[in-house]
Amino acid sequence: MCLILLSYHSHSHYRLVMAANRDEFYDRPTAPADFWEDEPNVLAGRDLKYGGTWLGITKTGRLAALTNFRNPASRKNCALSRGHLVSDFLTCMDKPFKYYQALVTKANNYNDFSLLFGNQNQIHFMSSQSGQFLNLTAGTYGLSNHLLNTPWPKVKRGRDALRHIISNGGEICPEAIFEILTDQKCPDDELLPDTGLGLEWERILAPIFITSSVYGTRSSTVLLIDSENKVTFIERSYHDRDPGQSTEKKFDFQLNSITQPTTYS
Repeated sequence: MCLILLSYHSHSHYRLVMAANRDEFYDRPTAPADFWEDEPNVLAGRDLKYGGTWLGITKTGRLAALTNFRNPASRKNCALSRGHLVSDFLTCMDKPFKYYQALVTKANNYNDFSLLFGNQNQIHFMSSQSGQFLNLTAGTYGLSNHLLNTPWPKVKRGRDALRHIISNGGEICPEAIFEILTDQKCPDDELLPDTGLGLEWERILAPIFITSSVYGTRSSTVLLIDSENKVTFIERSYHDRDPGQSTEKKFDFQLNSITQPTTYS
């Protein structure tokens, strides 16, 4: 996951609005969002290489989402898959702070990450790179491959766009959020971060929706939880690196009850 936009308790009709893009190598095998056969409480996509996930929610409202912290100089070749940080939280019974305390002791087993986790009533943020642990207050947030609300152009652009949608009030149209997630505008070079990858890759990774010959945005997810605890979870998986070509899976359910998904191509 390379971009997460989050509005938390800042809309009169929605407890939470989350928009996220998963960026990954095109050849990495992936299963689209569904309820897992081995963990029927969990709704998420799945990394078929290591078995974890990048974003998910349970039938009781437990949720988590992950981004990698971009720092090639500190990369460990034998690190554990960070996708298990999300799946482990979704499948365990620990309260969030207890999960955080346990994770701190083993964070060095992973390459650097940022993690959003909690439930519909309280969201927490943890950074392995800074050691930061935050209880989020009401507001709109952006997270890419750095710390929470680091003002990279894509974070600022996405956060401002989501804040505009939230400020309009009324029912939120998921299509308006997907429009944010498929934005391919590339900022000027002088606005790009320098994370150690070189200018060519900084340019490739700078848009909200990424395309290249080997790596890019594989899927987008919109997650809404309204004031009555109704969940809408929509995932679009992209074909041929084209935001206009996708397969959509949509799940609507009340927390603790479930309906079957609808699939569109």
